[in-house]
Amino acid sequence: MQVQSFKASERGIKDAGWLKSNFVFSFSNYYNPVKSAFGTLFTFNDDYLAPGKGFGIHPHMNMEIISILLKGEMNHKDTLGYDTEFEEGGVQIMSAGSGLRHEEYNIGEEEVNFLQIWIYPKQQNIVPRYQYRSFPKEARKNRLVTIVSHEEGQAHCWINQNARLSLGYFEKENTTTYSFNPENKCLFIFVISGSVTVNGVDVPQRDALGIWDTDTVTIRCNEESEYLVIETVVNQK
Repeated sequence: MQVQSFKASERGIKDAGWLKSNFVFSFSNYYNPVKSAFGTLFTFNDDYLAPGKGFGIHPHMNMEIISILLKGEMNHKDTLGYDTEFEEGGVQIMSAGSGLRHEEYNIGEEEVNFLQIWIYPKQQNIVPRYQYRSFPKEARKNRLVTIVSHEEGQAHCWINQNARLSLGYFEKENTTTYSFNPENKCLFIFVISGSVTVNGVDVPQRDALGIWDTDTVTIRCNEESEYLVIETVVNQK
């Protein structure tokens, strides 16, 4: 098993007042040549957005963009005609494909915390699409739930890449075994809250661990914990 640590203390930071961002990979004003991506996972931002503030309408092309809302309330509007409001546990995807524009704002009275994740697409210039699903925290208790997948289905969002995102919320000492095809696949495990041990490697809150050259990992919660697992391809073929 090969691993790469992504420590919270080493993330890039940008504070614009209305938006506070923590960058795991090179993004915006942060550049780190050894942390520019992990497989097809291109962007992983831990963002905090002030009440009433947000992102005005702007374009995207040929990127799979995933937002996971950890706290607060946001809206989403796009040129496909979608107008969505979502709360904690909400997950949305945009397969930007040949191009779309969107805007998002904090519509609540408290600070929003969300994860912004970009993954390189499998196919270029597809017809753009948007999808939203809700995954309440209690419904994920002691379960690792698929929230995004390359496989179509009603229970989760699906994207244009051979990837899977799973989200869970676990009691102390819960142990989960995650198996995947080791050929051209890697895992990125991000601890939202609490702390876990992955195949003997301790991963505290807001740290992440990249893993490859194995087919199974065991994730043990050292305390009540919430974490995200991203499985994706190492190299686009």
